[in-house]
Amino acid sequence: MISDLSFHGIAASLWPFAFILLAGWLPTDIWRYLGVLTSGQLDEHSPLAAISRTVATALVSAVIGQLVFYPTGAMADFSLLVRLGALGLGFVAYLTCGRRVLVGILTAEAILFAGTFFS
Repeated sequence: MISDLSFHGIAASLWPFAFILLAGWLPTDIWRYLGVLTSGQLDEHSPLAAISRTVATALVSAVIGQLVFYPTGAMADFSLLVRLGALGLGFVAYLTCGRRVLVGILTAEAILFAGTFFS
C-alpha cells in the first residue's frame, strides 16, 4: 500500500525542506547561473555593471543596518552601543588591515563576544 504523502502524512517533516528548496534556493540560483553564463560578455565598466554593483551594495547595507538598528533573535540581546561599536571597530579594522573582509568580520565578532560579558 502506498503511504500517505499528504501534509499530515509520513512526509510531513519534509515539507519545510521542500519549501526552502522551491522558494529559497531555486529562484536565487537561477539568477546566479544566468549571471555566470552572461558575465563573460559583460563589460565591467558598463552602466549595467555599475547599476548591479550599486544595487548589491545597497542590499548588503540595508541588511547590516537592519541587524544593527532593528535586530531580532540573539542579536537583540546586545545593547545598541555594543552593536554600533562592533560595526564601527570592525570597519576600522577592515580599513587599517588593507581592506581584508575577514579581519573586519572577526573584529566585529570579537566585540560582540566581549559584549556578552560586559553588558
